[in-house]
Amino acid sequence: MQTAALIGRDGSADWLCLPRFDSHAVFAGLLGTDEHGCWRLGPAPAEGAEPAPATRRRYKGDSLILESEWDTPRGTVRVTDFMPPRDGAPQLVRIVEGVSGRVPMRSALRMRFSFGWVVPWVHKVDDRLVAVAGPDSVWLDTAAETYGEDLTTYSDFTVAPGERVAMTISWQPSHKEPPPRAEPEEALATTEEFWREWVTHCTYHGPYREAVVRSLITLKALTYAPTGGIVAAPTTSLPEAIGGSRNWDYRFTWLRDAAITLSSLLRTGYREEAQAWREWLLRAVAGDPENLQIMYGIAGERELGETELDWLPGYENSKPVRVGNGAAGQLQLDVYGEVTEALYLAHMTGLARNDHSNLLLLKLIGYLEKHWNEPDEGIWEVRGPRRHFTHSKVMAWVAVDRAVKLIESGEVDGPLDRWRELREEIHRDVCEKGYDPQRNTFTQSYGSQELDASLLLIPQMGFLPPDDKRVIGTVEAIQRELSTPDGFILRYPVAEGEEAGVDGLIGEEGAFLACSFWMADDLAMIGRVDEARRLFERLLALRNDLGLLAEEWDSHAQRQVGNFPQAFSHVPLVDTALRLTASGAYRG
Repeated sequence: MQTAALIGRDGSADWLCLPRFDSHAVFAGLLGTDEHGCWRLGPAPAEGAEPAPATRRRYKGDSLILESEWDTPRGTVRVTDFMPPRDGAPQLVRIVEGVSGRVPMRSALRMRFSFGWVVPWVHKVDDRLVAVAGPDSVWLDTAAETYGEDLTTYSDFTVAPGERVAMTISWQPSHKEPPPRAEPEEALATTEEFWREWVTHCTYHGPYREAVVRSLITLKALTYAPTGGIVAAPTTSLPEAIGGSRNWDYRFTWLRDAAITLSSLLRTGYREEAQAWREWLLRAVAGDPENLQIMYGIAGERELGETELDWLPGYENSKPVRVGNGAAGQLQLDVYGEVTEALYLAHMTGLARNDHSNLLLLKLIGYLEKHWNEPDEGIWEVRGPRRHFTHSKVMAWVAVDRAVKLIESGEVDGPLDRWRELREEIHRDVCEKGYDPQRNTFTQSYGSQELDASLLLIPQMGFLPPDDKRVIGTVEAIQRELSTPDGFILRYPVAEGEEAGVDGLIGEEGAFLACSFWMADDLAMIGRVDEARRLFERLLALRNDLGLLAEEWDSHAQRQVGNFPQAFSHVPLVDTALRLTASGAYRG
């Protein structure tokens, strides 16, 4: 809940930004090679051989404690990896435990600061190892002997049954005193108890509980505890198509993603996170709601300039590697709807009244009143010309509708009659200009022929009832025209060849997993419940062995693609499970 480490099946920590999600990476091997930083820990490979993948791995119960086990000719060994929740700077703790036999182990710690660009000064202070580069220092605590070779810190040791060897790295500003020595066994017990207690607050007890709880834990892990901000994903530049250029930095707080994350958490019993995010929102927007950004830094920063790191070859040679995100300056009118919906849901679920958030909501609707009929870049952050995206107008309607309902409930004071009229005006505008009566479907933007999977949200947001023929026609058109060969849903048609499409970009992308979950929702809502359940369970089967989802699914390569793990995939998983359970779709 401050940063995240990604650990491969071979026991290598290939991605870690310190001290925050959006800091420079000290392990950037994920976007390059081992030379760009990694920490490999596992059975010592034979001379000249590659490290073997773990025989099996799992999270320990309902937690983020990762257990990887290797069965080797000499015995079985387990490595337990975790990051303890703590008030101080983050730690990565790795505990090696002998299970059977005597297994030789090797740790290869290769720290490279500034996304693999800077080799730190590594030296010993008393019996502790420290790597220093500019403002950062990373301290290694372990009882194992270490030695340096080829700008890498190695440790070779053997574990027998019951023996445990712990290794911990801790970040600290380089100008400060050394951090406290790690207490790995105590930290393990504390971490396990933290997650055990947190999961007890989950109010969902339906048939898909395992998938829902794993998704909720993942969403909780993507919150930045010191401020309440929520990142979209802990990675940057994992490609939407292998070898392509649709590579973006997701280590920031999108108002849309954070708002829908909060909605899922609120629906499953988690109010503390909603309270923290509401406070974050008030600080980030400050007194300037007319200049609302679609995303902020995790502490509310506004400057998120986009640059390219040309020394990194990219994940499987997918360039460029980008840090920062130029979409921060876009106009996306739908975010007003998502934010207002989250504030409305907070009220409906009993979150304590906050007059400042109510004032913010009134100012947001006041801005929409003047600007809802302008073109924007839309939910998908197109880098082509602004358009009158239908989904953006629908979400503007959602914002006004929820504000009207809050005024009607007595929670907020506002111009009720005027905003009722505004709500009707937006609704009429969408139905007249965003709907194609010849094809019986809503379209991506006013006057266009393209479809867009975001239109699946029309019934879910209450804009039209599910049995409306226009809703049914839109669902069927999207299923017919935006499905991949294996039945998952694309966001919209992308350009073929070298000519840029509606999004201003070239190249392909995978099926967007959130859109596929939305399709399952809509199928259930229009009465095709068995079909919805089958699609949902096929989506669950796409998760990796730990229950995690990236942003997209490559139907050709049959693999996940995009930043990972992705909040925008896990949120609709939770929502669809809730809807299917309520509809009685499960056949146990």
